Amino acid sequence: MSNSAEVWVWAEIRWGQIAGVSLELLGKGQELARGLKGALAAVLIGDKVEGLAPELIAHGADKVYLAQDAQLRLYQSGPYARILADLIAQYQPEILLIGGTSLGRDLAPRVAAKARTGLTAHCVDLYIEEIEGKPQMVQVVPGWGGGLMLKILCPERRPQMATVTPGIMERPVRDEARQGEVIPVTPRVEAKDLRARTVEMMEEKVEGIPLEAADVVVAAGWGLYSMGGAEPAERLARLLGGAVAGTRPAVDKGWVPPERMIGQSGKTVKPRLFISLGASGAMHFTTGFLKSKTILAIDRNPQAPIFQICDVGIVGDLRDVLPVLEAKLKAFLSPK
Repeated sequence: MSNSAEVWVWAEIRWGQIAGVSLELLGKGQELARGLKGALAAVLIGDKVEGLAPELIAHGADKVYLAQDAQLRLYQSGPYARILADLIAQYQPEILLIGGTSLGRDLAPRVAAKARTGLTAHCVDLYIEEIEGKPQMVQVVPGWGGGLMLKILCPERRPQMATVTPGIMERPVRDEARQGEVIPVTPRVEAKDLRARTVEMMEEKVEGIPLEAADVVVAAGWGLYSMGGAEPAERLARLLGGAVAGTRPAVDKGWVPPERMIGQSGKTVKPRLFISLGASGAMHFTTGFLKSKTILAIDRNPQAPIFQICDVGIVGDLRDVLPVLEAKLKAFLSPK
């Protein structure tokens, strides 16, 4: 174990605010730090971002390592990776968690390579377990091609690194009374790290209801091929005032855009109602909606794995089931 037994979370900044996934990771980080009998720290990199440190402390950080420089106003992959690697070499944390966002997926492997350590991506759970006489972080990821969960260890190298998709972990309750320490550090920004630079960041407007904000999500699976594509899912979503999502095959077919893919390498959602249409329920898909309040699944295969995790299951051909379901919903929702 490293000297400090600290658990670190990289505090990603989006549009001047701490990204939600970073706050979620602070919640999991608290749990891991307790298992190690250590401290939880956030690493905050940017320019004039000291005002965000109290938010990190309020969400569980005991310490905030603060690296500021005018050249770090926007995310820069080279300097950010170097700064994190330098801090790792100096303070030797036991664990480093990074959100599985577009920026996090760019940063994490760079840091792991510089620190010469392992990295597990798309984790759905993390916990401390005593293994071979020392506490280690167990990194749980879905297995492909079946209902498997794989447990991965990094027994020799430190820090143990993992990325987690937004929405997987629970965000801790904000506590404004919490006290913490802000530790200013001098970042090393070298010209060679800025050979490729971020000059501007833009965010595409999402059409329709954002998946994360929807109370109802209707996911199109490959089973809708018999009905010509995702139009029945879109119709059902409109009827319920919800959002449309899809499986990877539905995205690959062009039925739904990539930013609406559900699962291990897509979005994670927790709506009040999740409806799966024609998806068998492979683990890399179901991890994206397991925390939904109610899950309704429709598939023609009675042995489909999705029926093991849904709250309500309907076995049948979508061409027969959906017209009846729509008619019943219209009758129920129409003004009396």
